[in-house]
Amino acid sequence: MNKVAVFGNAGGGKSTLSQRLADMTGLPWVPLDSLQYQPGGGEVPHAEFKAAHDALLQQDQWVVDGFGSLDTVWKRLEVADTLVYLDMPLWRHYWWVTKRFLKGVWVPPAGWPEGSPLWQGTLNSYRTVRLCHTKLTPRYREYVEQAKATKQVYHLRWSSGPVFDHRPKTSPSSTKP
Repeated sequence: MNKVAVFGNAGGGKSTLSQRLADMTGLPWVPLDSLQYQPGGGEVPHAEFKAAHDALLQQDQWVVDGFGSLDTVWKRLEVADTLVYLDMPLWRHYWWVTKRFLKGVWVPPAGWPEGSPLWQGTLNSYRTVRLCHTKLTPRYREYVEQAKATKQVYHLRWSSGPVFDHRPKTSPSSTKP
């Protein structure tokens, strides 16, 4: 485990989990928002973000959380040797976005760009949750199923309660009787 991509819908706990994972493993934690947004919340020009993202992927070790953009997410998932997919029901994402906002009045959320307006970020997250759920969630689910053959995959989901699905990559010799 050297290059870990933590991904999923907005308000899914990606930054919180990534920070803890980085603390436990000693891997450097890089919230994508720190590359994509300037202090105060202004967006970095896309070409600048992509260059920083590409440079990050060349590093030997990292824990990265977030989405970034459509032209960076799939490349990052391909380069990662370990995938952690947070796949929660829609209501949970909306609740956690709300909870992040309420707690953020006193404590800045994990990975939140310094000085970024919490209210505007929360409204953006509310708009993103349904869009991600309808457009990206099916693609993410398909991707992690295929990636299980070649990567360490942790698919964390919630049905009537939390479900942890970990399937280590298997070599051809380990599947023989």
